Amino acid sequence: MIESPKNSHIYPDYSSLNKPQINKLGLLQPLGNFVDNVQIKNSHLAHIICRIIPCCCPFERDIYLLGLTVHIPALCKLNPLYNEFVSLRFRALSYLADVCGEDISKYICGDEESR
Repeated sequence: MIESPKNSHIYPDYSSLNKPQINKLGLLQPLGNFVDNVQIKNSHLAHIICRIIPCCCPFERDIYLLGLTVHIPALCKLNPLYNEFVSLRFRALSYLADVCGEDISKYICGDEESR
């Protein structure tokens, strides 16, 4: 039997840090809870989710104008439900790879040309 260290009580609990805060007013909390509770139970639903939710922000761009480069940053993180949608997409990808044994490389953005 493995015993925990005597000083285990001094380690802080960081589990609450991973929970995203949707909105200070809580207006989007029901929608966020709904997205978090979506269960991936078949490959058809997982494929639809992976096609609908992009792997990288489609708004991030480099614009070249008169020899200057203007970078438009990723705006997706401004979406208050961004973390929930990324989590849903990850669960769908995990289901396809782990449960169905499918190749998910077509759903992964690896380079600039795939955008």
